[in-house]
Formats: sequence, structure tokens, C-alpha cells
Amino acid sequence: MAVPKRRVSKARRDKRRSSVWKLDMPELIKCSHCGEFKRPHRVCPECGYYNGKQFLKKDA
Repeated sequence: MAVPKRRVSKARRDKRRSSVWKLDMPELIKCSHCGEFKRPHRVCPECGYYNGKQFLKKDA
């Protein structure tokens, strides 16, 4: 059986795992109503529209 000769240090182990936990920027798309950038499949925070319908009332 293959058995490690020496224990892997915490620093070496953590360096190897460092790239696994990187966060990506969320994807952004333009709102079809106002043109502001927003997250996909969510109500636009600027105008309150989603899929061509108004879901939130925004004061002008």
C-alpha cells in the first residue's frame, strides 16, 4: 500500500487549497427597461422591473 512518508504541513496543505475558495464576480446583465446593470433573474433595483413587468414601485 502507498503510504505518505511524511505528514503534509499546514502551510503546504493550505497553499494547495487556496485556489479552491476564490470567489467569482457575479454575472451582470443590462436591464431591458432602464439599461442599468443587474444580476440575472432578479428584479432590477433601479426601476423595479423584471421580465417586462413592474414588481416594485419606485418613487421618481
